[in-house]
Formats: sequence, C-alpha cells, structure tokens
Amino acid sequence: MREVIEGVAAGVPFVALPPADPDAPAALLAGWHLMEVPASEQAFAEAVPMTGLRAWRVYLGLPLTGARLPEGGPAELFRLASEDAVLNVFEPVTEQAVAEFPAALAELRDRLPGADGPLGVFGGSAGSLVALEVLARGDVAVEAAAVVSPVARLAPVIGRNERLFDVTYPWSPRSRAVADHYDFVSRAGELTTPLLIVAGEADDAAVREPARALRERLGDRAELVEIEGMAHEFAPGSPEAKHVDAAFTEWFGRRLRR
Repeated sequence: MREVIEGVAAGVPFVALPPADPDAPAALLAGWHLMEVPASEQAFAEAVPMTGLRAWRVYLGLPLTGARLPEGGPAELFRLASEDAVLNVFEPVTEQAVAEFPAALAELRDRLPGADGPLGVFGGSAGSLVALEVLARGDVAVEAAAVVSPVARLAPVIGRNERLFDVTYPWSPRSRAVADHYDFVSRAGELTTPLLIVAGEADDAAVREPARALRERLGDRAELVEIEGMAHEFAPGSPEAKHVDAAFTEWFGRRLRR
C-alpha cells in the first residue's frame, strides 16, 4: 500500500489516499470538507476514507481555511463571517474553489499514479456547495457525486446560523442574488450527474428539508440516505462518520465500476 500523500496541486492543498489495488487502473474522487467538524482536508480524509475503493480519494482544502486562512487567522475569518457570511465567506470560498478545480484536477491526474479513470466529486456542508456548483457548471466531466449535510439551499442555512449564533443577517439585494444562485433545488435541472445525498435526521430543518426537496426534484438521478441520530457534524471515528463513510463507499463503488 502506498502511503498517504499530502501536498499542493495548482495552489490547492490536498490529502490523497491511494486505491485499494495500486496496480489496477483507478478512478479519482475529489471532494471538499465542511467548515464545521470535520473542518479540514485531513479531518475529512480521516472521517470518510472510503477504504477499499479502486480509486484515489483526494480531499481538497477550501479557500479561507487551513493553510489559506486570511491574514489574522481564525479571528479574521470569524470577523468576515460576522460582517457578511454570504458575501465574505460562502460566495468567495465557493467561487474560488470551483474556479481552481480544473487546474488542480489536471495536476492531480498527472501526479497520482494510475489516476486516469472516471471522476467523482463529493463535499460536506460548505464543501457541498462547491461540489454542486461543479456539477451545475459542467466544466469537467463527472460520473457520480455525493454530498453530506448538504447546503442545497443557501438562504435557509443562513437562517440556521442566525438561530445558532443568535445574530441577524443583514440581507441586501446582492446577497439575495447570491443566495438565489446557490439554490440547487431550483437549479435541479442543471444537475444531471447521479447524486447521493446524505443528511442527518437530527440536522436542522434548513438542511434536511432542502435535501429531501432536491432528492424529489432529481427523481431517479438521486438517492437520499438519512442517518439516524446525526446532526450536521460528524467527528472522525464517530458512529455517524462511519455511516457517512459506508454510504459514500457503497455509492461510489457501485457508480464508478469500470
């Protein structure tokens, strides 16, 4: 078994886990972590390793997190989010991550031995926005996708954060337009790739209900798995993380068979 690889591809930090069979052609799975637990590429790889797949699993660091925190560190990121979570965090993180993905993908295919098979993408929470936007834009060919604790509609999630942090978000015409753009229930027609949606039964209705609505809109292009007792987060090694890992592993194993 080859060792885990950590590095930077086209400016994007990543953790890569090797395929189960190092001598066989491999698919490539690329995904983006949550901003809540597991909140880094390393933690996401630990929580959802998808061991046993004939695929490289690559966990990409989100902009404004980890090694790419803004000057001032977590305190500055918190300030930006407090000032305007939509325009200062959700939009720039998603747009940058989507824009940098094709170049990072090309470098990863070149650097990871045998990683020339079909592509799958995945993401959790804030990272699910990136995965869904990648699917909607269609700049790269994706065979299958999976999201967990998904932000299928951004506006309700802002409401969740208002309740969680006891704040009032200052909506503006610009931020309303951004939230309307990141409404994948309304944009379901743009999502033609088979999609697995994993949600916690104990998550906020702002996540659960749009996840169910997206599944309904996508019809037979999607499957929904709801995990009993899981809220939004899932710590590495927890029962919830193991359920997420099992769902992702089964889905990609079935969808990316060569």
